Amino acid sequence: MNPIHRSTPVIICHILGGLGNQMFQFAAGRALALDREAQLQLDTSGFKGYRLHEGFQLEQAFAGSFHLANELDIQAVLGWQRTRWAQNIVARPAMAPMRKDSLVIEPHFQYWQGIHNTPARCYLKGYWQSEKYFKKHVKTLRSDFGFRLPLSGRNAVLATRIRQCNAVSVHVRRGDYVQNHVTAATHGLCPPDYYQAAAHHVASRVDNPVFFIFSDDMSWARQHLPLPAPVEYVDHNQHAYDDMHLMSLCKHHVIANSSFSWWGAWLNANLHKIVVAPRQWFAVARNTQDLLPADWVAL
Repeated sequence: MNPIHRSTPVIICHILGGLGNQMFQFAAGRALALDREAQLQLDTSGFKGYRLHEGFQLEQAFAGSFHLANELDIQAVLGWQRTRWAQNIVARPAMAPMRKDSLVIEPHFQYWQGIHNTPARCYLKGYWQSEKYFKKHVKTLRSDFGFRLPLSGRNAVLATRIRQCNAVSVHVRRGDYVQNHVTAATHGLCPPDYYQAAAHHVASRVDNPVFFIFSDDMSWARQHLPLPAPVEYVDHNQHAYDDMHLMSLCKHHVIANSSFSWWGAWLNANLHKIVVAPRQWFAVARNTQDLLPADWVAL
């Protein structure tokens, strides 16, 4: 394997987490690469031994091109700071003077204007959870995130049903938010009162809505979410991206504090969609002012 030429502009993006996190990371890197007329490569090495979610899913889910970086590419950009150990060391604020300019670590959760001042050859590491990072390239991103395979079987039937009514996706995220105490302490859970208020907000503005519930804990959703309209439970998919595909076909959305349902709503290109999101996204203090698009409703 030959590394990329040292004069070639290249953005290498660290990819880790569930599908929603992967999409934010790719979108930020893709937009920066387009602005710089640079190559975009994805470092997926963090998935080795990763036990959460379904691993690296962008290639499985979407029709875009996802070029993977190899070790020589990463070394060409980062040198000795290519290892996880070295990055953990230089990520500390006190060690910032030792950090290579090419290692770009997201400094905070809200939108960071400094991403546009990074070198033409750099490695992005962070979550980048704001549309502001890629809003300039929405058309390209919607193409990249076109689903690779058409829906089939039960999902095709359900997609027809969704298109024929005022479908509202409702995403209930529990899973690791309940089972992993560290994740639970960081993210927290959306309570039933939030879903009730969000559903009433949509139902008061939409004629004859039908709520399609997506969840990784459907038994909890069935027991705790009586909603003010007909409800259908989507509980048969093995792959998360099939749920996201169906969610994106709905006309309106009630999302959880989850990047997965954020993208399920964002991929819906309906200009008149109503998207309701939880005002409190984290259980811990974190600035989320740039997380939601301006026309979404926070409750």
